[in-house]
Amino acid sequence: MFKKISRLFTSFFHSEAAGGILLFLCALLAMIVANSRFSHYYFELWELPFGFKIGEHFIGMSFHHWLNDVFMSIFFLIVGLEIKREFLFGELVGFKKAAFPVLAALGGMIAPGIIYFSLNVGTPSQSGFGIPMATDIAFALGVMMLLGKRVPVALKVFLVTLAVADDLGAIIVIGVFYTSDFSVTWFITSVILLGILIALNKLDIRFLSPYLIIGVFLWLAVHNTGIHATIAAVALAFTIPIRPKLNGNDFASKVSSDFIPLFMNKDKERENILLHQDQLNILSSIIKGSKNVQNPLLRLEHTLAPWSNFLIMPLFGFANAGVAISNEIRFDIDHIMLGIILGLVIGKPIGILVFTFLCDKLKIAQKPESVSWINILGAGMLAGIGFTMSIFVSNLAFSNPLSTDLSKLSILIGSSLAGILGSLFLIIEYKIEHRNKS
Repeated sequence: MFKKISRLFTSFFHSEAAGGILLFLCALLAMIVANSRFSHYYFELWELPFGFKIGEHFIGMSFHHWLNDVFMSIFFLIVGLEIKREFLFGELVGFKKAAFPVLAALGGMIAPGIIYFSLNVGTPSQSGFGIPMATDIAFALGVMMLLGKRVPVALKVFLVTLAVADDLGAIIVIGVFYTSDFSVTWFITSVILLGILIALNKLDIRFLSPYLIIGVFLWLAVHNTGIHATIAAVALAFTIPIRPKLNGNDFASKVSSDFIPLFMNKDKERENILLHQDQLNILSSIIKGSKNVQNPLLRLEHTLAPWSNFLIMPLFGFANAGVAISNEIRFDIDHIMLGIILGLVIGKPIGILVFTFLCDKLKIAQKPESVSWINILGAGMLAGIGFTMSIFVSNLAFSNPLSTDLSKLSILIGSSLAGILGSLFLIIEYKIEHRNKS
């Protein structure tokens, strides 16, 4: 029984849908707690100061700010690493491969932004136009993975690539439009630190520690610049080296020629249970060599991904999704709710479909042959699951807590509708297609 449960948990946490499911459960739990008799504990928790004092001066911030500004930088670092990997080795290599999903992401950002802005133009809420632009890659991919064979593999690749390009667009929007009081001195400091990171990369320094140490100082500089500090994490990601310290062929030949012979038992009648010192030294060399033969970018991404997927993202969801639905919620603040929901549910699929259709007809890029236009529309509907990025932008867009709460509630409703409608659409489309074939 224990082994079955253990295998079940292991298979779950190794599945691609795990992060999205856990994020959804934490968001749901946050809504339940925020509207229970324990709600005051929930809201007070995030405002607790965390730091230390030097004399009378407190250095630190609230738990909520630590989570949104510091820990989310790890999430943005991974996003940056994913974007760099896709541009160098993945589906965004070369113009022809990149054009289709990038234009899809562009359409999926412009259409929702226009819908929201047109409904709120001239009001204090117009600054929230960036909220419905985002796609939550973990949620959207999680839903698509749960659909299983009903979704073509090529469509999954398209959605992931679209979401990566969408993340890049969201990062640009955050950096350009959601910058507070700008400090030229700190900006120059940030540029110098970024220059040092680029120089390390050009000098072919492949140790990760110098990049990460300077990255911390870059985060502090960008934080004081007025630009949101998570941009520093993305900039750091783009400077992480891709070439391993040890060539793969050299490592393989060394293992086969020098290491393996020492582990061969020449005396077959006598099993060698205890390892001698030479063998222990070789094992240590193999462990060190196995790290050095790995791509530094992928090694950092694989190291941080579990922390992001199973700790930082669920914590972010739990801390930010909790909205107390009470008489204090004002549904009539401009057209925030209508703009976000229509942007995510209607704007996303229409923008993605129209832009990709035009780019295909104008011969700018070509649609994958194994994916139909109906598939593209279904993927566009799932791309309306904004959640993480949308909530992140909503924290930056509004100074009024009532507007922030309303936007978060709208994001939850819009993302849920997009997920449900997108799933139903793809399931029905799959059944119709297979019924016609049979």
